[in-house]
Amino acid sequence: MAQYKLIRCTINGEPVERMIDVRASLTDMLRNDFHLTSVKKGCEVGECGACNVLIDGEAFNSCIYLAAWADGKSIRTLESLTGPNGELSDIQQAFLDEAAIQCGFCTPGFLMTAVEILETKKLYTRDELRKLLSGHLCRCTGYENILNAVEKTMKRRLGVPAE
Repeated sequence: MAQYKLIRCTINGEPVERMIDVRASLTDMLRNDFHLTSVKKGCEVGECGACNVLIDGEAFNSCIYLAAWADGKSIRTLESLTGPNGELSDIQQAFLDEAAIQCGFCTPGFLMTAVEILETKKLYTRDELRKLLSGHLCRCTGYENILNAVEKTMKRRLGVPAE
């Protein structure tokens, strides 16, 4: 017998209220109830990172995060990155510029982790960035272009000259 819970949270800056099945994952709630299809269902066991979202500014695999736990939280998905007229954020543009996208399935999760990294306003080494991005699986790009895009955006935001 299903149990339901009323949750209130903020999704991409908008306060929402929803009655949810207590067994539902955050991925399912975001995709099914709010039609936020950037949140991908990949492995559904927290291994691939395709479902990554920011919860109160921290990256989480939403497939292993219960929707009920989102009560009172602020959630951001890829949809929060674009401007009011659909313009891309600097990190999204860097992914395009650096050819860091091929099939695109893993891209939203990578971008949300990149946002978490960039919002720390810290200068990371390339090895540190590699480790911070290691929770994602990509079958197409070989990771280097993704790493280049994140590093380029980080340095630009911090005013560090590119090498």
